[in-house]
Amino acid sequence: MDNSTDTTGSRCDTRVKFWGVRGSIPTPGPGTVYYGGNTSCVEVRVGAEIIILDAGSGIRKLGLALAAEFKDRPLQLNVLITHTHWDHIQGFPFFPPAYNLKNNVTIYGFEGARQGLQNTLSSQMENPYFPISMHQMPGSITIRELKELSLGIGPVQVKAHFLNHPGVCAGYRLYTPAGSISYLPDVELFQQLRLRWKNDHGQARKQALEIVPDEDRNILEFIRGSDVLIIDSQYDDGEYEQHIGWGHSCFEDSVTLAIQGGVRRLFLFHHDPDHTDEQISRMVARAREMAVLRQSSLFIEAAREGREVLLPEARTGA
Repeated sequence: MDNSTDTTGSRCDTRVKFWGVRGSIPTPGPGTVYYGGNTSCVEVRVGAEIIILDAGSGIRKLGLALAAEFKDRPLQLNVLITHTHWDHIQGFPFFPPAYNLKNNVTIYGFEGARQGLQNTLSSQMENPYFPISMHQMPGSITIRELKELSLGIGPVQVKAHFLNHPGVCAGYRLYTPAGSISYLPDVELFQQLRLRWKNDHGQARKQALEIVPDEDRNILEFIRGSDVLIIDSQYDDGEYEQHIGWGHSCFEDSVTLAIQGGVRRLFLFHHDPDHTDEQISRMVARAREMAVLRQSSLFIEAAREGREVLLPEARTGA
């Protein structure tokens, strides 16, 4: 697919581009070249509207690309922060548009965001950690504390859902004229725990797969029918056994949830910092085998830096 961006596009054009796909910590190196080593950042464009999902280290390259594309034209940017763990905010001090006085950057978040989020973003830029304080950024930066689970950004209706992850963490679903995008980068689903319990009690694994754990029902309804689902798939089921309670999911659970929810396209996300490109590709292959065995038309990829998806093509898996 052509990765060029139509800056004038029709209001129905919706493009999703990955700038950071890794979890926990940036992992540059020869083993992560294909999928990328930057932490969470996804760009969504709906016509002229630009919405940024999280501000991990991937936001730096996004900012450089925006600066090169728009040059002296002012930017109106909206940044939705799921939570304030470092891998979701650590790139903001390196975001070039925030240093341009012509630009307006609005940052959204929950849990006392006006003070809590502002203090968290500011503290990582204080001496002795960083040479420039947030107050010295020339751009117009506004922190908006979300009190409700829905808001509008231009032509996009945004809904939020709180997720099973340490602290306060929200996932977002963006309803655009071309389709919907669900973004759940950090969430621990309960399917594997239920399977283990069912297997211990003699119930067949296949039968258990058809049952949605009570704890996941609200998430299932939240993502149901999404054209694109970007979801935490950090572990395989064996690795998950060693990380129960850490707030992350195995890809088997993500695939099961996507199939149960009638999702059209699934992107495995929040790749483990210790996973190489080869390991992630093997996970994708196994995930696709799961879909085939379930006779599902779900299209599955692993999120990859630079990958761009155009809606409504996502509806057909193009």
